[in-house]
Amino acid sequence: MPHPPVISIIDDDVSVRAATHNLVRSLGYVVHTFASAEEFLLSPHLNDTSCVITDVRMPAMSGLDLQTHLLASGRRFPFIFVTAFSVESDRSRALKAGAVCFLIKPFGGEALIKCLDAALAQTSAPGGE
Repeated sequence: MPHPPVISIIDDDVSVRAATHNLVRSLGYVVHTFASAEEFLLSPHLNDTSCVITDVRMPAMSGLDLQTHLLASGRRFPFIFVTAFSVESDRSRALKAGAVCFLIKPFGGEALIKCLDAALAQTSAPGGE
């Protein structure tokens, strides 16, 4: 029996992190939450991750910088970005680097579920990571 996908949620806002955790966990996924990109990078769960859901703007390392860092180090995860600030240059940068979705807060649970489905389909597709 295959293990459920591992979803890593990175957001400096504890209430957003908790709400996203609760929704994703209710879908049957294994969920790990992190208050910062740096915390995620130091986590023993890094290599178990199937998908990353991250805020764009965080203190120190942004979600976009995390995506760039992981790509440069050869780690490829499907990324779902969430943000309260709709900046086209951020959206464009994320999607050009391979992000699956770019959601503007507040977003509905159905939107996140569709993004998760698309992200996890990438990991199970032939040639997926």
